[in-house]
Amino acid sequence: MKKPYPKTPDGRYFLAKDRLWRCTDPSLSDSERRRLVKELMQARLGVKYATTDKERSAARLKVDAAKVQLGERGPVWWQDGAPDVNRYHPKNTVYADWWRGLSDDREV
Repeated sequence: MKKPYPKTPDGRYFLAKDRLWRCTDPSLSDSERRRLVKELMQARLGVKYATTDKERSAARLKVDAAKVQLGERGPVWWQDGAPDVNRYHPKNTVYADWWRGLSDDREV
């Protein structure tokens, strides 16, 4: 069984392949989050099965829209003014000490 991706102590990011990825906005209701994840998965299938550049482009826009609504892209969902370090390597962020403290046997 796969271990869950480590989350930063503040819950804003998870770590995968030594990159920080923004988590879903925790203020979303469970039903809203599920609806948006369903939209995201359908849009990703649209990208996968697109047969023209126009279809692929439209599907990618839907992926982006769902990720923005989930809080994973676009404006940050936290209010303290901290910068967005999405896709950064943790060693280059305020999470460097946290990252160095993770065990080497993590599955990311």
